[in-house]
Parts: sequence; C-alpha cells; structure tokens
Amino acid sequence: MYRSVILSLISGLLIISCSFSDEESDAYGNFEATEVFISAEVPGKMVHLAIEEGETLKKDEVICLIDTIPYHLKRNQLLAQRSVALSKAEQVRVSKEVLLAQKKIVDQDFDRIQKMFADKAATQKQIDDVSGQLDVLKRQLKGQDASLKSVYSEIEVIDAQLAEIDDQLSRCRVKAPSDGVVLQKIAEQGELVATGKPIIKMANINTLFLRAYISGSQLPSVKLGQEVNVVFDKNADDNQSVKGTVSWISSSAEFTPKIIQTKEERVDLVYAIKVLVKNDGRLKIGMPGEVKF
Repeated sequence: MYRSVILSLISGLLIISCSFSDEESDAYGNFEATEVFISAEVPGKMVHLAIEEGETLKKDEVICLIDTIPYHLKRNQLLAQRSVALSKAEQVRVSKEVLLAQKKIVDQDFDRIQKMFADKAATQKQIDDVSGQLDVLKRQLKGQDASLKSVYSEIEVIDAQLAEIDDQLSRCRVKAPSDGVVLQKIAEQGELVATGKPIIKMANINTLFLRAYISGSQLPSVKLGQEVNVVFDKNADDNQSVKGTVSWISSSAEFTPKIIQTKEERVDLVYAIKVLVKNDGRLKIGMPGEVKF
C-alpha cells in the first residue's frame, strides 16, 4: 500500500515537472550561425595554407596564398609591351615635330611666292608647286596624328591589362571577410584551385541564431524585434539564459520536424522563427536551446 502511494506521488511530481517545463519554455530548437564558404577568386596553385579547423580568424587575415609567379610574368610582359609602345609614340612625336618644322618653312615660302606673283615676279607653277608641298605635309601630319592616337590607345589597353593583373595579384592573397571560426578546411596546400572553388568554410560565432518552431496559436503573440529569454544547458541539472531578439518569422507553415519538441505536440503545422543571440563564448553551433516569450 505504502509502495503504491509513493509511486503515485512520484508520478504526480513528474507530471508537475513536465507542466512546469511547458510553462518554462515556449519553443525549442538549435543554435545556428551564418556559414560562409571562402573561395578562390583567381586560379592557380595554393602555395600557402596555414590554418586549421577550429582556428579563430580576424577580418582581413590572410587565409592562403595563390601562386603569383604566372601573374608576375604576365605583368613583366605587359610592361615590356608598354615600353615599346612608349618608344613608338616618341618616334611618332619626333617625326611630327620635323614635319611641323618643314611646314613652317613651306608656309613662309608660299607667302613669299604669293607676294612675288602679285608683283609678277613669280609664275603660277611656282605657286602650284609650293601649294602641293603644303598639301603633302598636311596629309603627313594627319597620318602622324592618327598613328599617335593609335599608339596611345594601345598604351591605354596595356594599362587596363596591367590594372587587371594587379587586381588578380591582390586576390592571390585570400582574406577572411569578417571575424569568425574555421568550421571546415576543404582544400589543402599544394592543390590547384579554380576560380570559385571553396577553400574553407567559416562562420562568425559572435552572433548566433536559435532556429525554433512555434505553433499557429503562438504566432499572434510573436513579432519581429521582440525580446525573449533564451535558455540552454549549463550542466546536467541546471540551465542558463541570455537575452535574444526575434529577427525572422517564416511566412509559411511547415510540418513539425521530428527532432523538435513543440509546446503543443498535437499541432501538425508549425512556423519557424530565428532568435538573434549575442554569443559570449558559451554558445556553440548545434547546441539545443529553448525560448520563453
């Protein structure tokens, strides 16, 4: 008899405990982080990669180095082409100055012969000859201007290619876009990487999201920007909590995930929410958590 009474009391306490648990938490889920794949922006051989999984990275910290030798060789080739083009431009400029000097002399001759012709001291043929020389020089000067323009256009193209090479050289140093932790190392030092090939997967764990699920009956009482209590395990017996903010609410319902407990297990459809939580180092990706509104 006493044994049955004790069992009844224990059962009652368990029911009360479960009831308190339901009151304590309104939604359940797991902590997530925004994961980012860091990829190579230029192709080449990865000559340096000195990071390991779990390592903490700072923003703009160099993750790896892509072989720069092919890009430097291409840059040297472009610099040589630019030097040749500049030399060609100088030659054209000098030739143009010579033509301008010749034209100045012919212009003076033309003016003098015109005066002589007015005084009947020169013939029409002399005027025609000097006029023909002027026409030839003018056409030659136009040709020099066209050549100079062409050479300068060639130099502009080379300069654009040099700027592209310099940009590629800067991208050979793959840097972390923000503070974070290396979750997975996908490539290894010495591998050939293509543009867009992931090298590591990292996440900023200073801010985590608790993805939880609420029932339709809870939805009207939840709004964006709402401050909530987020509870997670401290040890086998105790919990600890932090403040969080509802940052996202799903616009459509979905079936209850099997791994998620809900406040009302009889509800088949639930809505996903995300609660933004500042991480002071106690939270880990994948850790279960609970939400109290």
